Amino acid sequence: MTLAIERHARALCLAAALVVLGGVFAATHLPVSLFPHIDFPRVVVSIDAGERDATQMAAEITRPIETALRSVPGVSRIRSTTSRGAAEVALDFPWKQDMVAATLATQGALASALPDLPAGTRFEVRRSDPTIFPVLGIALTSPSLDQNALRQIAALQVRPALGAVEGVAGIDILGGAPRELAVDVDPAKAQALGLSLDAIAAALGKANSVTGVGRLEDRHRLYLVLAENRLSGIADIAATPVKAGSSASAGLVTLGQIADIHPSVAPGFTKVTSGGRDAVLVNIRQSPDGDSVRIVREVDRRLKALGLPPSVTVTPFYDQSELVSAAADAVRDAILLGAVLAGVVLFVFLRSSRLMLITGLMLPAALAGTCLLLFAFGMSFNMMTLGGMAAAVGLVVDDAVVMLEHIMRRLQEGGTKVSAAAAEMARPLLGSTAATIVVFTPLAFVSGLTGGFFKALALTMVAALGLSLLFARYLLPLVAARWVRATDIAAADRAGASLQPLDRINARAAERALARPGLFVALLGIGLALLGIAAWGHVPSGFMPAMDEGGFILDYKAQSGAALSDTDRLLRQVEQIITATPEVASYSRRTGVQLGGGLTEADEGDYFIRLKGGSRRPIETVMADIRQRVQTQVPGLEIETAQLMEDLIGDLTAVPQPVEVKLFGDDPAALEDAAKRVGVAVGKVPGIVEEVDGLRVAGDALVVKVDPAAALQHGLDPATVSSQLDALIGGATATNVRIGQQFVTARVRAPLALRSRAADLAQLPLVAPDGHVVRVGQIAIVSVAAGQKQITRENLAPFIGVTARLEGRDLGSGMRDVRRAVATLHLPAAIRVEYGGLYAQQQQSFADLTVVFVAALLLTALLLTFLFERLSWTLAAIATVLLSAAAVLCGLWLTGIELDISALMGLTMVIGMVSELVIFFLAELPRGGAIDLTHLRAAGEKRLRPILMSALIAILTLAPLALGVSRGAGLQKPLATAIIFGLSAAVPLVLLFLPAMIAVLTPRRA
Repeated sequence: MTLAIERHARALCLAAALVVLGGVFAATHLPVSLFPHIDFPRVVVSIDAGERDATQMAAEITRPIETALRSVPGVSRIRSTTSRGAAEVALDFPWKQDMVAATLATQGALASALPDLPAGTRFEVRRSDPTIFPVLGIALTSPSLDQNALRQIAALQVRPALGAVEGVAGIDILGGAPRELAVDVDPAKAQALGLSLDAIAAALGKANSVTGVGRLEDRHRLYLVLAENRLSGIADIAATPVKAGSSASAGLVTLGQIADIHPSVAPGFTKVTSGGRDAVLVNIRQSPDGDSVRIVREVDRRLKALGLPPSVTVTPFYDQSELVSAAADAVRDAILLGAVLAGVVLFVFLRSSRLMLITGLMLPAALAGTCLLLFAFGMSFNMMTLGGMAAAVGLVVDDAVVMLEHIMRRLQEGGTKVSAAAAEMARPLLGSTAATIVVFTPLAFVSGLTGGFFKALALTMVAALGLSLLFARYLLPLVAARWVRATDIAAADRAGASLQPLDRINARAAERALARPGLFVALLGIGLALLGIAAWGHVPSGFMPAMDEGGFILDYKAQSGAALSDTDRLLRQVEQIITATPEVASYSRRTGVQLGGGLTEADEGDYFIRLKGGSRRPIETVMADIRQRVQTQVPGLEIETAQLMEDLIGDLTAVPQPVEVKLFGDDPAALEDAAKRVGVAVGKVPGIVEEVDGLRVAGDALVVKVDPAAALQHGLDPATVSSQLDALIGGATATNVRIGQQFVTARVRAPLALRSRAADLAQLPLVAPDGHVVRVGQIAIVSVAAGQKQITRENLAPFIGVTARLEGRDLGSGMRDVRRAVATLHLPAAIRVEYGGLYAQQQQSFADLTVVFVAALLLTALLLTFLFERLSWTLAAIATVLLSAAAVLCGLWLTGIELDISALMGLTMVIGMVSELVIFFLAELPRGGAIDLTHLRAAGEKRLRPILMSALIAILTLAPLALGVSRGAGLQKPLATAIIFGLSAAVPLVLLFLPAMIAVLTPRRA
């Protein structure tokens, strides 16, 4: 093998160069996104059925749809929320489900149920994936143009320009309303002619028609025959004739004689602002394989070249690429700092600038090759792949350092060629790399959010380690053979002499440990194990790592059923608080709609608050400050705050709140009473904020109860009365008028003065078939139905979800107190309690990662046994690894970092990294025959420098991520911290505990 490598040295160098060049090309062409591509197993159905109360909506529409959707293959849970005229049904599937097929099956089930639903029922089916939130949000404001004009600009100029950007999946426009032509009929004139608004709308619809009636061939030409009467504007509508009565002698009037026709907008009860001004928001959504950074850059370029009116100001209120760029910067910093620190460590131990240069070349080469493999696998730069590259920096450098150290040691001893020294290190190097790689193998069998996230990280690290192994084994010896000089060997000798005090300290410690190995193993092992158990009981636990995303969501809800103007008045006070916060750069507000869509009433919505960069207070502090001031200064407004990633993960999985107490029961009164009690109890738990008892009220209703007998005396029936009231209040859509390239709706309605007050509802005029006028109050009773509640169900069973968030405490301890508080209520036996929210996701992820940890431990034991064929060594190595894991828990406890999915992944990776050090130690022991204390001491002396170098390099390269010096490092901070504490403990454990453990388990020789 050695001769073959030397014979093909030029080919190997050329192959390495090609890999690096290909990696550079791939790095410039890899898409950039926030998350790896994950098929979230969730489909959401939004239902719109016009205007109807929640109870009727649930009975007529939601329940039949739930029943139909239950037959969709693979559905594991159905959850619905029903409000006035609208509902949302969420279907959960098992992970690894084919979500394209599941979405099509959902659409098919809805299509089969649609004929049995009330006329006018519409539905929209969408898959839950990260693209439901925009990659970029911009606000259009103007001091001179109103919202409707801004919406026209957004629809006719901005959307077409940005829709062609590669990677853009869709563009949503919020704010303003579509253009309409209002036909406000004078009731007195219509009554005099015996015309109802329904009749006028029907006449207008018939007057605007374009119909193809056939084709005609004449004189060598083929003609399309059109029967056309096209209305093209207000003048044409005003000139439209309307027949007054049904008899042949009835007269004609034009619509302009009995109605005021003017431009208007579609009715709506939403409001959108930005920076305190009415605004139109343009949300750019990214396709799953899009490039966030490239999309934002291209959108910015096109907006500058678009030529918008000078009075229009374009302000970005959310930019996801900033977070991705920060993560990329964190990786860049870790790579550069890792290379520098690795060079410093190498120089301290070997005192050679040439060896520093060789190491410096190995790192970018391995990472470039990793980019090439990511490109080949169709992956992207995202929070997990970038984090994997940052975490792999130390390991990549470590392979080079270990090989160089061994080569230099053999050259110092004399009589050994570089190639021969490299061949000696091949087996330990292969085993150490395999020890780290096998840790990631169980992730292939883990589903759920944890598997989706960390598979990308694992694949990145495996690629980097595999390439590092190849470079260190085959390329590095070739470079070292040409570059290493006698001066480098002499410098290594001098470095070894300067490190003799460290050797003496290690020798004395080993002497004491091996003098009475049983006692040493018992004291150290039991002591560290007890500390680990104590730390396990006290370390805080969470789900996703806390990180500064540079902005956050503020959800709000005013008093149920509050008018839009009253809600807006409260929110103007909130905006004063936001504006007065020095860290805020910009904000946008939606009322009646939400940033990520969903069922929203006119009394609720959200803000997205974007913070300034640079030095400022932590985002959690800013969020708590704004929340406390809003709760104090704006009574009557319920708010919730969350960073966007937490909110997004919650929406994609189930519920965005960390705490959710789900109450099931068939008795509505008992269920509501239990929800109120649970809400009060949860609110008293320390550290629990923003508690909501789940009793969401859609609003009040005005009920027109028609007396069928009284209506029949006037020739009317309840259906006719409803139809005429719909036209009077909401307006009847008569026709669509083409103006330019747009179709504009013409809406026939009563003047605003007749439909603006609830007290005037009884005085609205109805037209009987014979033309006489009947007031609503003559044939119906008008009353107020207060507090129409939203209806929630899960798997067709009624339930209420009590939710809350945490402040100043971890999820694990908070949920323990919540469960304890709920248990002390002694709820009725008919009320069933379950716990959901992000806590349920945490429990599932912890269970999955526990399986990964145990499987990684067992695979490591198998690898060690395969390499050395000694069970006593395997047992000693596993004990060393477990004690390192105990040290990780102690480190998390000391630093106050939560045990979340990132920290658990770091704990699992510690198994591989510590096993790598163990393998290097065991490789120094004789393969055959008995092992005595002399062998163990000699192995410790020989492996002191490489073990110290490996651990120091890994620790120093992970330090930037552990310190969180960059915004993008937050997701990997717990992972890096766990590895640092594990490796810090592993050095003395491998050098002292491991040989002592082997001595205990191995029969002694004299």
